[in-house]
Amino acid sequence: MNLTEVGYAAGWRLVRALPEPVAAAAFRAGADLAAHRGGPGTTRLARNLRQVVGPDMPEDEFDALVRRAVRSYARYWMEAFRLPSRTREQHRRGFVLGGDDMLAENVAAGRGSVVALPHGGNWDAAGAWVASQGWPIITVAERLKPEGVYERFLAFRRGLGMEIIPATGGDRAPIDVLGERLDQGYVVPLLADRDLSARGVEVTFFGGRTRMPPGPALLALKHNAPLYTVDMWYEPEGPRGALRGPLAPPTEGPLDQRVKAFTQQIADSLAAGIAEHPEDWHMLQRVWLDTPATTPGRAA
Repeated sequence: MNLTEVGYAAGWRLVRALPEPVAAAAFRAGADLAAHRGGPGTTRLARNLRQVVGPDMPEDEFDALVRRAVRSYARYWMEAFRLPSRTREQHRRGFVLGGDDMLAENVAAGRGSVVALPHGGNWDAAGAWVASQGWPIITVAERLKPEGVYERFLAFRRGLGMEIIPATGGDRAPIDVLGERLDQGYVVPLLADRDLSARGVEVTFFGGRTRMPPGPALLALKHNAPLYTVDMWYEPEGPRGALRGPLAPPTEGPLDQRVKAFTQQIADSLAAGIAEHPEDWHMLQRVWLDTPATTPGRAA
C-alpha cells in the first residue's frame, strides 16, 4: 500500500468517525484555503467556470463563484467518505430527484433507462438513492491509480448497492454489459460531460468545442431505451437532482450520424442544468479542445 492508498483509507475512517458538523467545517476550511492558494486544480476549475458564465461576470462575483465551487467540491468528498456508513433509509431521505416518477414507471415496466450525468452535486448519493429504491442499477467506474484506490472505490460503490464494471481492463466490453442490463430493465447512469478516451464525439458545449462519450447515445439508440439528462446541485439540506427528458432520439441517417446528433442534444441539456448551478459543477480537468492542456497556478 502506497501513501495515496494510506491517505484514502485514513480519510474514509476519520471522516466517518467525526460528527458531521465538525467534518463539514473542516472540509469548508480546506476548500477556502485551496481557493485562496489557487493551485492547478482550482485554476482549471476557474477556467472552466469562466467558459460557463462568460466574460461579462465581474471579477469579484466570479471569484466568489469559484470559492463556492471549491466548497461544493469539498462537500462532495466529505459526503462521499461518509456515505458507506449511512443506512438505506438515510440514502432514501438524503437525496431528492425531480422527475423520479419517470424512472419508477420504467422500472415497473421492466424498461431500462439511460441517464447522462454531469460531474455535479453528489452523483454517488444519486446512485445510492436509486439503489435504495430497490431499482437495479449499473454504471462504469474509471480505473484509478494506484490499483488499491480503485478497489476501494469499487467496494465503496458496490456497498451502496450498485453494480459497477470497469471502464477498461474488464472481461467484456462495457458497452456490451451495459446493453444487456439495459434490456433487463436496469437504470444506467453514466457521467457524460467529459470524454476519457480521446475518441469521443465532438460537440459544442458552452460555445466551445469539446468531446463527449458516445456511450449514452449509442446505448439508447441501439436498445430503444429512453435517455434522460439530470441536473445535479446542492441545497443546504442535501444534494438534489432533476431529470430532463426523455430526449427525442434522431431518426434520420446512419447510426454514427444519429449518435453525433444525440450526443449534441445531451451536451445542450447538460449545459442548461450546469448553467443554473455552476458552483456545483465539479470539473477540475480540461474540457475544451481549444484550451491549454496544462494550467499554471492561479494567483491568490
